[in-house]
Amino acid sequence: MEKKSLGNHETMETHEVLNLKTVGLLKSKLMQGICFDNDLKALMEKNVQQSMAAINELRKFYKGAGTNYIK
Repeated sequence: MEKKSLGNHETMETHEVLNLKTVGLLKSKLMQGICFDNDLKALMEKNVQQSMAAINELRKFYKGAGTNYIK
């Protein structure tokens, strides 16, 4: 059976999306510390949780890449 893996361009695009999601996660997490509005904090926490779920899902695709960056 043939092993499925990502092509080079797919690996690069997955890497870019993973970086984007990671930066967004860090920004939301840091902004929670300086935010005084509870509603805004709740929205940022929701964003953190959704970003973490998206990152975990993207990691599954990234593991299928031709080069193994994430173990």
